[in-house]
Amino acid sequence: MTEETPREEILINVTPREVRAALLENGVLQEVFIERDTRRGLTSNIYKGRVSRVLPGMQAAFVDIGLDRTAFLHASDIAQKALPDGDKAVQPVADIRELVREGAEILVQVVKDPLGNKGARLSTFITLPSRYLVLMPGGDGVGVSSRIEDEAERDRLRGAIEALRGETPCGGIIARTAAEGAAVEALRDDLEFLRKLWESVRDAGARSKARTLVHEDLPLPIRILRDLVSPDVEKILVDSPADFEKMQAFTASFLPGIEPKLELYRRRRPIFDLHGTEDEIRKALDRSIPLKSGGYFIFDQTEAMTTVDVNTGGYVGHRQSRGDDLPHQSRGGGRHRAPAQAAQPGRHHHHRFHRHGRARAPRAGARRAGRGDVARPRSSPGDARVAARPGRNDAQTDRKACNISCARIVQVAVAADS
Repeated sequence: MTEETPREEILINVTPREVRAALLENGVLQEVFIERDTRRGLTSNIYKGRVSRVLPGMQAAFVDIGLDRTAFLHASDIAQKALPDGDKAVQPVADIRELVREGAEILVQVVKDPLGNKGARLSTFITLPSRYLVLMPGGDGVGVSSRIEDEAERDRLRGAIEALRGETPCGGIIARTAAEGAAVEALRDDLEFLRKLWESVRDAGARSKARTLVHEDLPLPIRILRDLVSPDVEKILVDSPADFEKMQAFTASFLPGIEPKLELYRRRRPIFDLHGTEDEIRKALDRSIPLKSGGYFIFDQTEAMTTVDVNTGGYVGHRQSRGDDLPHQSRGGGRHRAPAQAAQPGRHHHHRFHRHGRARAPRAGARRAGRGDVARPRSSPGDARVAARPGRNDAQTDRKACNISCARIVQVAVAADS
């Protein structure tokens, strides 16, 4: 590893109520993933649902998948029959009434978790990710992650996958970033695993009754291994012996090359005290983020978006008496905004804040939000927002988050006295 290469490590903290994972780069927090037992994320789960209502005016349908609220399925998210071979024209979206009917049972995948009064958003474009590939059973063609920039490597992967598809047709395939440099045999094993997984999901869907969960994504610690570990990661620390054993079994079967990087954290000091990670998470998730200039950010979440309000606060400039000083005043406060924004790591809630990142199937757009991005919530009651964020109206969620935070404080105090 060269001096210019970032040194990355992953910390995984497991408690009875929640699992947290943090990606650190040169000791600095970059991304946070949180999954709480009471509100696990639903994104990527596959259900057999029943269409309860069709709304032609919205070109959408509501589908009952067994949750508290019916889920939303737009016509553009419904897979249609492919155009004849050789026809490259853009296929128009058909009328929703031609695609589904009330009472019909369909296999759907969650692409966005419920939030507030809105139900989950669904798609019938099923995607199944593995370490190197993403299988789209209803798709066609071969794609390569845009993060693989070397054209020769892109051509190699595309040719190798085309050859593998020719052996046994299975739908569309996308090579993930982790596939860069992967041997053809590893790609073949990955594709065979995905084929078997899809057969299992398809058969389970055919047997299941409506309003049933057919396939659930992997738990957070295993997803971290599958989606986040790269050659830059030097160490993966987990503080739960039970989860450590599960992760060892997973790496032995699917990722033998990273097994030496996996370590069980045995010290009494909480794992997130390393590098001040706990403090960094707390500061990053505060509703108000102060700036050196005296101004501050306010982060608020609505059902449709996360809003960022930039306030000059105590910064009034140096020449208050002149009305033409406003541009100068704004620039003065703005000088400190970018660093504070950049200090917001990607937040993933599986109870999760989540930003489109490496864990996301290509359906969601494989974008990694680093320290220079303002994180978008993704990836949910599963993506219900991280911790008890002031200003939210969900009192029950705030109480649960507060209880977890209090338990964590007690754990730190006990460790300090030991």
